[in-house]
Amino acid sequence: MFSKHVSKNLSAYCNGELESDETRIVAEHLIACNRCREQYEEIKLGVSLAGHIPELTAPNSLWQNIENHLADSKPSGASTRADFFSFTVWQRALASSLAAILLATAVALVWSYSREVGPSWQVARLAGAPTIGANRIDGNGRLAVGQWLETDGSSRAKIDVSSIGQVEVDPNTRIRLVETKPTEHRIELAQGKMTARIWAPPRLFFVDTAAAVAADLGCAYTLEVDDHGDGLLHVTSGWVALQLKDRESMVPAGASCATRPGVGPGTPYFSDASEKFQRELTRLDFEPRSNNVLVYATSLGMLMVEARPRDTLSLWHLLFRVEGRDRELVYERMATLAPPPEGVTRQGVLQLNEPMLQIWKDKLAEIWTESSGAGGRQKLDKPKAQRFGVR
Repeated sequence: MFSKHVSKNLSAYCNGELESDETRIVAEHLIACNRCREQYEEIKLGVSLAGHIPELTAPNSLWQNIENHLADSKPSGASTRADFFSFTVWQRALASSLAAILLATAVALVWSYSREVGPSWQVARLAGAPTIGANRIDGNGRLAVGQWLETDGSSRAKIDVSSIGQVEVDPNTRIRLVETKPTEHRIELAQGKMTARIWAPPRLFFVDTAAAVAADLGCAYTLEVDDHGDGLLHVTSGWVALQLKDRESMVPAGASCATRPGVGPGTPYFSDASEKFQRELTRLDFEPRSNNVLVYATSLGMLMVEARPRDTLSLWHLLFRVEGRDRELVYERMATLAPPPEGVTRQGVLQLNEPMLQIWKDKLAEIWTESSGAGGRQKLDKPKAQRFGVR
C-alpha cells in the first residue's frame, strides 16, 4: 500500500504548493509511513527556519572586492599546475568561510526574530469583535503563546494553526495558545465550540480540555466544552484520540464521544446509533455502577440488544472497561455481529491479549468506515435477548 513514497512532493507540501487532492494524498500517506514522516519533519524544520530569514541583497561592492582580492592574490608569470591547485584550494576555503558566515548570520537572525516576536499564530476576524487579551481584532491579529482568544455571542474567528491546518472559533468561546513548535502544536479550549481541520501527520495537534486531551490523527472535527467542563467531540473525517491518563477512546469519522471532568472520555458511538443505545451508553460511562447494580446490568443488556455491526466500535472499547461476566457478554455479542478473524480466540480477547485485539480491531475498522447506511441492526430472538438480561 505504501510502496510509492511521497518524498518528491514533501517540499511542495510544506510550502502549500500542491493541489487539494495531492495535499490529501500526501497527508494520508504521512499518517502511516514512518520513513516519509521523518523526511517531512526535517523539511518542515528547514522551511520554518527559512521563513524567518529576511531577504537581503548583497551590495555590488562586495562582489567587486572579492574579484579584486582574487586578482591581487593570483601569482605573476606563467601559471603552473601547482599554482592552479593552490588557487583552487584557496577558493574552496573562501567559499567555506563565506558559507559559515552566512549560516551564523541566519541563525542569529532567527534567534533575534524569535526573541522579539515570539511564537504566534495568525487570527482572522470572521464576524463581530473577537479579542486577543484586551485587544479587539478588526481584521487580522496574532495569537502568541499564553494569550487567550475570546469571542462573545456575536463573534467568530479563524486561526491558522502554523502550517498544518485551521481552527474556526464559534461565538462564546475561550481558546489559549499553549505551545507551538515543529513537534507539537497545542491549544486549550476552556469553553465554547471549535472546528478543526488538520492536514498533518498524527499526534502533532492537541487540544486540552478540562475532561480530556484531543489528539488529531489527520482529521476534521468539532469539539464543544460547556460551563461545567463537559465535552462533546464529533469527527467528520479521519480519526481523533481522546485521552485522560490511561483512558483512551479512538473516534473515527461519523462518530462522537462525550467527556466528563474526573472521568475522562466516554465510549465512542456512531451518531446514527439508536437513541436507546446512546442513552444506555451514557449511563454506563458516567453513572457510578455502585449507585444501582441492577440499572447497570439492565443498561448493559439493552446495549447488547440494540447493537448493530457498526456499533462494535462501542463494544470494542467496552471490552477494556468491563470485567468478568460483563466482558463475556460483550464478547459474545461482538462475535455474533462480526466474527473474530482467524487467530483471534475467545480466551485471548477475554484476557485482553493486545495482538489479538489489534487484529480484530483492524478487521472491524472495515465496518466502522462504511457509510452510515451500512451495518443495520441485527435483532435478537427472545431467548438470546433473555441471555443479556432483557425480557
